[in-house]
Amino acid sequence: MKRSQPNFSDAPSTSRARVAASILDADLGNLAHAVTRAEREGADRIHLDVMDGHFVPNLTFGPRTIKALRRRTRLPFDAHLMIANPGRFIDEYLDAGCDSVTIHVEIKEDIEPTLRAIRAAGRAAGLCVKPKTPLSALTPYQHLLDIVMVMTVEPGFGGQSFMADVAKAKLLQARELLSHKLHGGEVHVDGGVNRDSAELVGSLGVDILVVGSALWLKGRDMAREVRLIRALADEGYQYGLNKGVPPIPRDRMVTFASLPRPQARTLREEIEGAGIPVLLFRSPKDPADVDDELRRWDLLLPASDEAAAKERFGRRRATLSRTAGRSNGATRAPATEATGQPA
Repeated sequence: MKRSQPNFSDAPSTSRARVAASILDADLGNLAHAVTRAEREGADRIHLDVMDGHFVPNLTFGPRTIKALRRRTRLPFDAHLMIANPGRFIDEYLDAGCDSVTIHVEIKEDIEPTLRAIRAAGRAAGLCVKPKTPLSALTPYQHLLDIVMVMTVEPGFGGQSFMADVAKAKLLQARELLSHKLHGGEVHVDGGVNRDSAELVGSLGVDILVVGSALWLKGRDMAREVRLIRALADEGYQYGLNKGVPPIPRDRMVTFASLPRPQARTLREEIEGAGIPVLLFRSPKDPADVDDELRRWDLLLPASDEAAAKERFGRRRATLSRTAGRSNGATRAPATEATGQPA
């Protein structure tokens, strides 16, 4: 079953960091309530720790449980398969509704076919490394990766202490493995992430913080904890990597160009072909009664991708703007380039 786009929540994010709520430490007898509660309390995703009792000593749940939970929430499902032979079962996890699937590089079976199967289904494919596994083990599969997950505890059990030395050694380097992705490449950190470690991992450029036991403590305000962890991670990024400048929220969009419809569609196809999502809207700069074929259309893209889009498509945008100006200048104002302002 191929799906063209992940199942994202409608609520826009005002943060760079995102929290994936791991349900490993939730009430396993009432997981439906756990996922609906995590969504209600503001988590960005659901993290599904699948264990088979072989690759790791613990045993959790499988695709049938995930499929039953899928209808309980609109949040994306990130499946972390800590199993010995994911290739044998990958179709079942994809059919269950997982939006991303991450497998371990330490498994003994061939990895590439499983990564290709995940991507062929329109989902994000990831590889995970245990604390003692070097990131270089991922290099042969770099071109197939949408996600790099770094374990900061030994996989198999929740509630372990965060390994700060592993985070410092691997998280920034993990970003380099995703340099081929103009949009959508994500570094995940999994293990012992809480309010005490959030600022550190944020300062190391992590995109997705997998948070488990810290969210499910009895009496704890989950919504406050999610907000706190996101805010601390963003502050870590701001002062650790971004020279004191607040990070760009994930869901902020900016106008990249304003062009007549033919040129706008051409540029949209080229940008989307490079992996950056683009939205096309009628520009408010023209009167409402202007014909759609004559009016300008705004190309909106994620603000976090604006710099990459300018570098790759800045000249092309200028060329199309000049072409539009020559062909339509007699009837209205020429096309314009990016405003740089949020739409």
